[in-house]
Amino acid sequence: MLQVSRKTRALTAVLAVVVAVGAFAASATALPAKFFGVVPQSTLSQEEFNTLQQGGVKSMRVAMIWGAVQSKRGAAYEWSSFDPIVERAAKSGIELLPFVVGTPSWAVPNVNVPGAGGAKAPARLPATGTAATAWTAFLKAAVARYGAGGTFWSENPLVPADPIHTWQIWNEPNFKYFVAKPNPTEYGKLVSSSSTAIKSVDPTAKVILAGLFSKPAGGRRAVGKKVANPTSPNWFASYFLEQMYKMSPGIKSKFQGVALHPYVARYRQLPSEIEEVRNVLTKAGDGSKGLWITELGWSSEPPQGPSNVFAVGQAGQARELKGAFTLLKADQVKYRLQRVYWFSVDDAAETCNFCNGSGLFKKGFVPKKSWTEFVKFTGGTP
Repeated sequence: MLQVSRKTRALTAVLAVVVAVGAFAASATALPAKFFGVVPQSTLSQEEFNTLQQGGVKSMRVAMIWGAVQSKRGAAYEWSSFDPIVERAAKSGIELLPFVVGTPSWAVPNVNVPGAGGAKAPARLPATGTAATAWTAFLKAAVARYGAGGTFWSENPLVPADPIHTWQIWNEPNFKYFVAKPNPTEYGKLVSSSSTAIKSVDPTAKVILAGLFSKPAGGRRAVGKKVANPTSPNWFASYFLEQMYKMSPGIKSKFQGVALHPYVARYRQLPSEIEEVRNVLTKAGDGSKGLWITELGWSSEPPQGPSNVFAVGQAGQARELKGAFTLLKADQVKYRLQRVYWFSVDDAAETCNFCNGSGLFKKGFVPKKSWTEFVKFTGGTP
C-alpha cells in the first residue's frame, strides 16, 4: 500500500509539472489582443468594414489629417471626414489607431520635395511657434471628441462606444515625402508637445512614435563612428531614432511605444531590420518599450525586378504575407511586438511605387489570395 501511495504521489507531481509547463507554453505563445491589423488607402463603406470584421480584423490604422479638419486659420474643426470612419469601426468592433499627420498651408507651407519630380511636403514639422500652438490645440480637440468620454460618443448614442485610446504622432518623419527636411531633434519636440497635449485631456491615453521607414534609399546611417550619406534628406530608422534620443532629454517618458515600417524585398530580411531598432532602444535604456509594426506589405503586381522589389505577383504577395506573419508571430515575445498592420486593405493607383497592388482586395473589393492567408492568422472567415 505504501508503494502504491508513493507511485500515486509521484504521478501527481509529474502531472502537475506537465500542466504547469503546458500553461506556460500557452501563455508564452499567446499574442497580444488585436495583434494583426490593416491600413486602408481609401474611406471604406460599412459593408467593407463588416467584411473585414468577418475576416477577423480587430484593429485598423487610419490617417487623421489636420488640414482636412481645419483648412483655415482659426476655423472651427470640421470632423465630417473622420466621423464616418469612427462610426463604422465602432459598429464593426474594430479598434482604431489614428496616425495624426499633415499641416494645413496656413500653419506650415508646403515645399517641393528634393528630387521628387514636383511632389510637395511640409517644410517642417509643427513643433515650434504658432504652428505648434495650433497643432496641440488640434490634438486636444481630437482627443476630446473621440477619446474616453468624448463628444462624438455622447452625440451618437446609437453607436457602440469604443473610444480611441492610442495615438500615433506623424508618419515616417525620417522620409522626405512626409516632411521635406527630416530632423530628429524637431521630431522629438513634436512628440513631447503632442504627448503633453493628449494626456492633458486623457491621462490614460497612450502615445506611440510615428512608423519610421526602416531604410529609405540613400538615407543617412551610422557606419561605426562615421555617418554615411550625411547630406541626404532621408534617414535610416535606427539612426534617426538614436539621434532623437540623444537630442531630446526626457523623451522616454513622453511615449509608450515605438513604430517601424520594415519594407523589405523578402520577409526573411525582417529580423535584421527589427533588431537594428531594438538595439537602439536597448542602448538608450528604453528596451522595455513595445514595438508596433504599423506598415508592412508587398504588391500583387507582376514582378518588375530591381525597379520595384516589392512587386511579387498575387501568389508572391500571399507567400510573403504568410512568411512574414509566421515569423513575427513566432518572435513576438523576443521583439516585444504589440501590433502588426498590413499595408494595405485596398489598392490605390500611383500613391507610391507599389500602392496600386498592395491591397488584400483589388478594385471592387474583390479578395486576393493574400486575404485568404491573412484570415488564416486572424481565425476569421474569408
